[in-house]
Amino acid sequence: MDEPFFSIVIPVYNGTHTIDACLQAASAIDWPRFEVIVVDDMSTDGTGEKIARHPVRHIKLSKKGGASGARNAGVDAAKGEFVFFIDADCVPPKDLLRKAARALQQEGSDVVIGGTYTPLAHDHGLFSSFQSVFVNYSETKYREPDYIATHAMLMPMSVFRKHGRFDEHFLPILEDVELCHRWRRQGVKLVMRPELQVAHIFRFTLWRSMKNAYRKSRWWTLYSLRNKDYLTDSGTASVELKSNVVLWAIETLSLLLYLWSGLAVFVWLPLGAMVLNAWLSRRLLAAYFRSGGSAGFALGCVLYYFLVYPIPVALGSLRGLLPHR
Repeated sequence: MDEPFFSIVIPVYNGTHTIDACLQAASAIDWPRFEVIVVDDMSTDGTGEKIARHPVRHIKLSKKGGASGARNAGVDAAKGEFVFFIDADCVPPKDLLRKAARALQQEGSDVVIGGTYTPLAHDHGLFSSFQSVFVNYSETKYREPDYIATHAMLMPMSVFRKHGRFDEHFLPILEDVELCHRWRRQGVKLVMRPELQVAHIFRFTLWRSMKNAYRKSRWWTLYSLRNKDYLTDSGTASVELKSNVVLWAIETLSLLLYLWSGLAVFVWLPLGAMVLNAWLSRRLLAAYFRSGGSAGFALGCVLYYFLVYPIPVALGSLRGLLPHR
């Protein structure tokens, strides 16, 4: 366990905007025994040419496998005792594997260990770092989380081979959530280690942030209904976010009723909902202020979270309730 051999597995599809930064950082990790395996899921944008510039193992899939198929193929080719999944839009720090080795010594070799994003995103914009803080806070609330995301997922190779692969016929996203839920039912222990952090490249504008929120909430809703855990406080599908959307809807409806009726009760009701919402999300709001960004950044995040972000989340949830083929 002093110097375990790690296989870092990175799936990618059309990742020209991020793959150079990811592989440059991954190749420079300070650890004596590791390999970087990049699995190209039939990219069409020149990603393969960029991968070829780096000292990594490059696997090209002959047919589309999605993120699940790419990760499975990476594990099949891996030589390490431990596999560390990260994403192609993540930038790992030089000491990532030193921290990983320390976590393995402390947690044992029969668990799945999770990491998270740095509080501030690699690209530092308001909407990118809004998301990065939100993910960091949501994923690190519990030592034994509901799931571990593949942007920083570490495990012994034996655990992966014993308990089953990523489902290559699952939804377009959330394959890591499904894997973790399936493994937990088999008795696998999940542990969160917040010091295992990667910097994420979001490249979010307002539109991209809202589009991402819509997409994630759509598939989360569909999966949660199938899994019968819609009310679970599960990572980024957090109780704070769910409460935020419900209370935002109450506030909006009450204000519309006030404008229509003029009754004072429809003024006090949204004010009460706002206070309750702020109290329920107080720890998340505190995370924005202690993230390392400016006070203006934190205030912008709070306003966006309460006033705008619930809109795409609510619309995505409604779409997830509709039949899906």
